[in-house]
Amino acid sequence: MAKIESPVITQIGIIVRDIEQTSEAYAQFFGIEKPKWMRTDPLEQTEMRYKGQPSEARAKLAFFDMGSVQLELIEPDEHPSTWREFLDTHGEGVHHIAFQINGMKKMLNLLEEGNMPLIQKGEYTGGRYAYVDTLKDLKVILELLENDPKL
Repeated sequence: MAKIESPVITQIGIIVRDIEQTSEAYAQFFGIEKPKWMRTDPLEQTEMRYKGQPSEARAKLAFFDMGSVQLELIEPDEHPSTWREFLDTHGEGVHHIAFQINGMKKMLNLLEEGNMPLIQKGEYTGGRYAYVDTLKDLKVILELLENDPKL
């Protein structure tokens, strides 16, 4: 089995049907300010690929910084994505745990060799992400986050 270079979980991603309602519930529960949600960038910017094919899928995202771990709420749109597939198959709930890494291509190759295939990948301002199918062995999807070096 492949090994992750950083055993520190930086994010837990949760799929939701209504980001406003769920954000409010988390804010009230923790006694913190409700974050504003943002929409992911379009395909032209993200170059998103889902199961090897370009996808126009977008999502609403809200982030709660909870010390060393960030909670990410994700409300997917109707287009094909790992987020939409998860919501349609499993309903709301924990979708992934994320790790900060360096060397995305190398890590994806190692995971692929360990029968942990890439599900979805894309770019964001300042970096890139990849979701890897680790459900069989780890019972959750892994997200790899790689930020560009700060100049």
